[in-house]
Amino acid sequence: MRRHGLVALLLMGVLGEATALAGQAPGTGQSGPRALMALAEEVALARSAAPASVSDDADIWVLERSGYRLAVEGTNGVACMVSRDWIESVEPICYDPEAAASIMQIAIRRLDLLHAGRSVTDVDRLVAEDLFAGRLRLPQRPALAYMMSRRQQLIDPSGNPVGPWQPHLMIYHPFLTAGVLGLPAAGAPEAAMVFDEGTPTASMVIVVPAFTAADGSASRR
Repeated sequence: MRRHGLVALLLMGVLGEATALAGQAPGTGQSGPRALMALAEEVALARSAAPASVSDDADIWVLERSGYRLAVEGTNGVACMVSRDWIESVEPICYDPEAAASIMQIAIRRLDLLHAGRSVTDVDRLVAEDLFAGRLRLPQRPALAYMMSRRQQLIDPSGNPVGPWQPHLMIYHPFLTAGVLGLPAAGAPEAAMVFDEGTPTASMVIVVPAFTAADGSASRR
């Protein structure tokens, strides 16, 4: 009994780290099939998460009835997809090579299970077990994700629509604090914010107010 309790605690600890890295708090997300997109539309939407200099040569993953699959093989180690944490959310995101090997794999596992109709509780447990068994892993160095698409439609962890929030970069850096960066404890949205401060899953979020989108158009928010 004590052994089972210890294993459960360890799994929940790993789960807390993993789901935070994947952009999902434990117990959040939505079970059920997501609407599928036309292949060309989804590829273009995934690429829109980062500038063309990054996403043009990236792997592109798309969602099908059976889950996510690699649709376009890239050459630069970056991987892009349209994440769908909620049935109605649209979250184009690109991952650098380290994030693609870790954070993205966690996200895909979660989304495949949710898309197949598994409950959020089951998904949390199965992802934790995969991490504990080494089938999935956390980042081994600072890892970068791009969420710069003007077409993103985000939903917060409580299920409330946020809409097209500001284009931003996420840099995952273990144990990062706002103080190290000279930021106030509450963060400075005009500069940077630190989420999960001082933990293994700490990440710095940097809003990108102006950039050139993957389709070549200039954007400012």
